[in-house]
Amino acid sequence: MSSVKIVYWSGTGNTEAMAQAVADGVKNAGAEAEVIPVAAASVADLASAKAFALGCPSMGAEQLEEGEMEPFMADLESSLGGKSVGLFGSYGWGNQEWMRDWEERCKNAGASVVNGEGIAFLGAPDDATVSALQDLGAALATLA
Repeated sequence: MSSVKIVYWSGTGNTEAMAQAVADGVKNAGAEAEVIPVAAASVADLASAKAFALGCPSMGAEQLEEGEMEPFMADLESSLGGKSVGLFGSYGWGNQEWMRDWEERCKNAGASVVNGEGIAFLGAPDDATVSALQDLGAALATLA
């Protein structure tokens, strides 16, 4: 059985809830899901994975969280070639620039962003967003 790792950072719980929805989609598709806070993750955790998810809310001036997720992403970037990555996160204001920048960063590193774009939602995810996140999980399960 394939396993999909879902690495995330969450400050308010919104992105954590999104990670759980991705995990539900993975499980519903018949695969195993491992939800890992970025503080407990290592780049080695994703080295052999063909597909995985990363979640982080927009912080500051529309950027990844700087203390844990940005350093993780910087270390991971050189090993993204050929991998399928699902991106997700919540935001409180702005125009989702952080997500577009993150998508571009992954693509420039040689990864394929699942569905061509990340899933961003203002605040706590609503039912439609939860459904989209579950669909992302199902897609990752088929790619893993």
